[in-house]
Amino acid sequence: MKVLWITSVYPSDKQPGAGVFHETQVQALTRLGIEVTVICPVPRNPKLMEYVKKQYRVHHEIPLMYRRKGVTVFRPRYLALPGQLRWAQPDKRIAASIYKTMSDYKIKPDLIHAHFAMPSGGAARIVAEQIKRPWILTLHGSDVNIYPYFSTNAKKAFQQSVIKANHVLAVGENLKTKAKELTGRDSMVLPIGVDLSAFQQETEPKQQLKNRLQLPENKKIITFVGRLTKAKGVFELLQALDCLSDEMAVLFVGEGPAKEKLMQHPELNRRLFLTGQVENHRVRDYLLASDVLALPSYTEGMPTVVIEALAAKIPVICTAVGGVPELFGEYRHLLIEKESVTDLVQRINDVLYGNLYTKTIQEELFEHIQAHYHVNHNAILLNTEYKRTLESVSV
Repeated sequence: MKVLWITSVYPSDKQPGAGVFHETQVQALTRLGIEVTVICPVPRNPKLMEYVKKQYRVHHEIPLMYRRKGVTVFRPRYLALPGQLRWAQPDKRIAASIYKTMSDYKIKPDLIHAHFAMPSGGAARIVAEQIKRPWILTLHGSDVNIYPYFSTNAKKAFQQSVIKANHVLAVGENLKTKAKELTGRDSMVLPIGVDLSAFQQETEPKQQLKNRLQLPENKKIITFVGRLTKAKGVFELLQALDCLSDEMAVLFVGEGPAKEKLMQHPELNRRLFLTGQVENHRVRDYLLASDVLALPSYTEGMPTVVIEALAAKIPVICTAVGGVPELFGEYRHLLIEKESVTDLVQRINDVLYGNLYTKTIQEELFEHIQAHYHVNHNAILLNTEYKRTLESVSV
């Protein structure tokens, strides 16, 4: 079976952490004998915008095509305008870049799998109609929780993608419910799997890990992993640091627009540490060196790092948003309210000094994650949906 993945995020040497959850799933599919090709279009902004803002120049160093872990990845350029998802969808421009790549390299898939309803879903719909192939859409979070509310145009684009797909998947029950409310169409819950095998391997002692990662051995480490933005709750975590005892430190793993402000904190490199973006296999080390994972986001889909932390039996402090409560099941009472520094500080103290996460809770959360979010298990389920979709259109 030949499957074309269309997504707006996928790792490269320049951005190794971008969309790594997609790469993990692709690798599991290839182990099942599925031939996966990835097309991840790259925005090309007007020259003036690239001159004014450095963030618009970061894509220049990504090659148009490369092989990564045995998978061919294409990164065609398309003209992008700031704020385009709010007022004018780039579906047609993205679709044109994808179709040209397919024509130039003679890519002939049996099935298209698009990720995120906007803009990848809209582009996939156009391409699928052109080549007369079925397509599956996976909803991930922001494409359901945020983008449809930008404007009437954005909402219509979202609805069109969901309604036109041959089959719709959602990474969590919460997204399934919201998508049904917005479009009237049902979907199947199937999370993108996480490679949990790495968290079952023997590792070096925590103090030794801290030393190797140049983290203070005499501090309790509260770690954040993700994009450094206001919506991820990074400023609440920064404020919480000021309210915590001197024996606690906060570590931010990732990049983003909030980094500059975080670096201005007076505790930088004493109780506040920033790593920048790191390869996914190194994220595991930072998690295992931590005493707590904190993710006080305002909105989420199904955060991979929370799954990884629970698989590593590390206490997690997270807001009760998006698909996060599904990860905690009967222990969702452990979650906190968003945008509350008070709740965040109290919960950190409860975890580190009040034995809130007992061994029993950690073990039961671990078993829940292993049963529902392991990449190999989910790849088998996804392969079944691929076959079912192909069979339904051939009848």
